[in-house]
Amino acid sequence: MSGHYVFREVQRWRDVWWVMVLVFGLSALQWWIFFSQIVRGVPVGNKPGSDLLVVLIWLIFGVGFPVFFLWLHMVVEVVPEAVIVRYRPFVNRRIAINQITRVEPRVYRPLGEFGGWGIRGWNGRVAYNVSGETGVEITLRDGRLVLIGTQKAAELAGAIYKVWSNPRNFQLRGEGS
Repeated sequence: MSGHYVFREVQRWRDVWWVMVLVFGLSALQWWIFFSQIVRGVPVGNKPGSDLLVVLIWLIFGVGFPVFFLWLHMVVEVVPEAVIVRYRPFVNRRIAINQITRVEPRVYRPLGEFGGWGIRGWNGRVAYNVSGETGVEITLRDGRLVLIGTQKAAELAGAIYKVWSNPRNFQLRGEGS
């Protein structure tokens, strides 16, 4: 897993302009409220919150939220024995190549099929995606489906096929040398 990958892609939320507009719009509002009420001493609104509440909300949504979204990312790697999805800080999933029965690059509807972007799933289907509408759907031996959103669907599918077709990955334990 350390540097010997066949495919690697890093996707970041900060590359999705509309998400960053929302995040930094909310942050800008919190900075304005903080500056008005704490720095200038002019309470904001008809029923202003306490200074402590304003500082706490500013720290969470004015500072923490944007920093978190700038740091949040998904890394997809294909190594000889597995497909690895790391969606920091939430998921670190390793799908063994010998558990895969089907691989299909495809266009999908994130909102219609999964309810949006991020880590979404129900009924034996899970999607890991950051943006866009292209991905690779993997069918596992137990029938579950995993969709990995990617900007490089053909390359990811090709890398999985490459390691998937290697007979070494399908030897039973105790077989071979």
